[in-house]
Amino acid sequence: MASNQRLVTNVDFQEAMDRQAPVRIFKDDHIVDTNAIILRFSEKTIVVQTRVSDLTYYDRDACEFFEMKRR
Repeated sequence: MASNQRLVTNVDFQEAMDRQAPVRIFKDDHIVDTNAIILRFSEKTIVVQTRVSDLTYYDRDACEFFEMKRR
């Protein structure tokens, strides 16, 4: 069973990126992306990849990011 861990700090994002953990992204209380892998991040933007040629840029302040962990 999976559990969610909210990603907030730079350390959270770096750890998820290092582990290549799948991430679920919400915007305005709706899921906008799932099973995404974080490629890069800054104070304003998170860059994720869901498929080989599919890169998406998300505003860090407008979205919520959750790492999907397996129990």
